[in-house]
This record gives sequence, C-alpha cells and structure tokens, in this order.
Amino acid sequence: MDATEKLAPEVGTAAACRAMGVSRATLYRRRNPTRSADEPPVRGQQPRALKAEERQRVLDVLHSDRFVDRSPASVFAALLDEGTYHCSTRTMYRLLHDSHEVRERRNQLRHPNYKKPELLATAPNQVWSWDITKLLGPAKWTYYYLYVILDIYSRYAVGWMLASRENADLANPLARGDR
Repeated sequence: MDATEKLAPEVGTAAACRAMGVSRATLYRRRNPTRSADEPPVRGQQPRALKAEERQRVLDVLHSDRFVDRSPASVFAALLDEGTYHCSTRTMYRLLHDSHEVRERRNQLRHPNYKKPELLATAPNQVWSWDITKLLGPAKWTYYYLYVILDIYSRYAVGWMLASRENADLANPLARGDR
C-alpha cells in the first residue's frame, strides 16, 4: 500500500493501483478514514421524523380502548375515514416495534403445553392398545381394514379382525372381546 502511495504522484492513482494490484477504493479509504470498522455509522435525525410528543400522541391513540385490539392498518383506515392523519401505517408499526409491542394485539388465550399420555404396563393384560390399518385388496380400488388389539407389556396381538369397511359398530364387539 505504501508503494502505491509513492508511485501514485508519478504515474497517477489509477495506473499505480493497477500496477500494484490494489483497488482504488481501498487506497482512497486509507487516505481519508472516516470512522473505524467497529464503529457504526452515525445517522442524524431525519427532518420529517415525528417529534417525541407526536410519537407519544400516536402511541396513545394505538393504546386507547377503541384501538387496543386492532392492527395499525385498521387504525389508520378508521382515523383516515374520520379525516385524522397522524402518520403512515408503517410508522405505526415502527413505533410499536420501538416500544416492544409488535405482537398479536388481540386478547387471546394461551393454551398450556400438555404432556402426552404415556402408557406403562408392569404385567400382561394391564394396558391394551388398538389400531386400524388399511390394506390394499386384490382388485383395483378395493381395501380391507385390519383391526388389531395389542397388549402393551407383551406386544401380543390379543385380538384382531379383518373387515371390508371401517366402522365403529364393527370395532365395539372386538374391544369388548365378543368376537
């Protein structure tokens, strides 16, 4: 980089960079450092940005009882119908995001995570489980249904039945042990 700086006044910056294999942007960046690489760029406030009291007024409207459970788009439309304009829909979302309020605004129930039931058997014939399996028949579009009852402990098929249709009336006698 130093060699490129020494060569640049004699042959020109572009030619020196080409000869040394250095990007011109890198050379210019090294000549005029504006900030360190770790330092984020400093941005000034936009002249059309909402002032603090205007931001608070918009948040008060969004928090009012009338609009507390509505989306910013519907709040914007309702206010516009009344002839009131505070800010754009995107600005409403931005203000809610800055207040950590961007979420589902409707009051909804939270369902707890239920634990799946776990079947545990310590001896044979304590817990049975059942299943119905659809089996392909010999002809096209024909199926058979295999009803099976299993003992959880021994994994023995306690009962089974083959039927041409799936029906609760067929499964009940099997579960009771009538068949």
